[in-house]
Amino acid sequence: MSKKRDLRIVFMGTPEFAVTILDTLLENAFNIVGVITAPDKPAGRGRKLNKSAVKEYAETKGLTILQPTNLKSEAFLEELKALDANLQIIVAFRMLPKVVWQMPEYGTFNLHASLLPNYRGAAPINWAIINGETKSGVSTFFIDEKIDTGEMILQEAISIDANENAGSLHDKLMHLGSDLVIKTVKHIAIGDVKTTPQPENAISRTAYKLNKNNCKIDWTASIDSIHNKIRGLSPYPAAWCQLENNKELLDIKIYTAEKEIIEHNFKVGSIISSKKEVKVAVKEGYINILYIKLPGKRTMDTKSLLNGYSLKTDAKML
Repeated sequence: MSKKRDLRIVFMGTPEFAVTILDTLLENAFNIVGVITAPDKPAGRGRKLNKSAVKEYAETKGLTILQPTNLKSEAFLEELKALDANLQIIVAFRMLPKVVWQMPEYGTFNLHASLLPNYRGAAPINWAIINGETKSGVSTFFIDEKIDTGEMILQEAISIDANENAGSLHDKLMHLGSDLVIKTVKHIAIGDVKTTPQPENAISRTAYKLNKNNCKIDWTASIDSIHNKIRGLSPYPAAWCQLENNKELLDIKIYTAEKEIIEHNFKVGSIISSKKEVKVAVKEGYINILYIKLPGKRTMDTKSLLNGYSLKTDAKML
């Protein structure tokens, strides 16, 4: 049996999802010699500099932190080389130049929150639900020149519940991903990693970057696709549409809804409301809105909204 390798790991990541994986690596006594994360960003009215979730966590553990604006800059590359890492782990970071991912002796691997080759790209958790998938998962793979195309190391699947939203799936995949990263690192440590190329001609779905256009609800779509879009974008960034009410046009966000399949004679987009509920007519029935946000207001349940907001009989969703 080969001698266990002495791993010196550089971890690269930015959001909360990555924090859990970094924490699990430390709990399993792996040697993290450096953390690379996004530069601090100004946020809020005071333009106060905000640290990434990974930076905040890494500071509490006294880890060496680098925050390059340019991953190809000589200064950053020298600092990275000085860490003398032999393995790099990437979780929700950004695309790396070849000079960076080729640097460590045992390679650079990425954790991706999908069952590759499906859902390569920026928002795999959201799109799996938006597209009505019944399963998702996590994959580890060695990085190559393209995005999420490298040789697969390990993969683990999980089912998506019928009313699951992006937030709950995110948390499940975060913990599943932590376990998969540990398994992957252990294989690398003893030098018995087996990889498989991703199928080149696979028909796969893409996890496009989310923007205002692809987060808008199309009320003429099927009841399932509307319900899936609301689930897939909750709690962030949230599905949105326009509410026309008494000549007022508002951009609103919908966080939680139920579908009711039933025949009716209402026009698509018509709002049917009572003292307790707000339903939107769609082709195969109604979308019953449970949590909603109006401009400048907090997110609230429908009953709370109706306590202080009046919907006219001809109000509709656009």
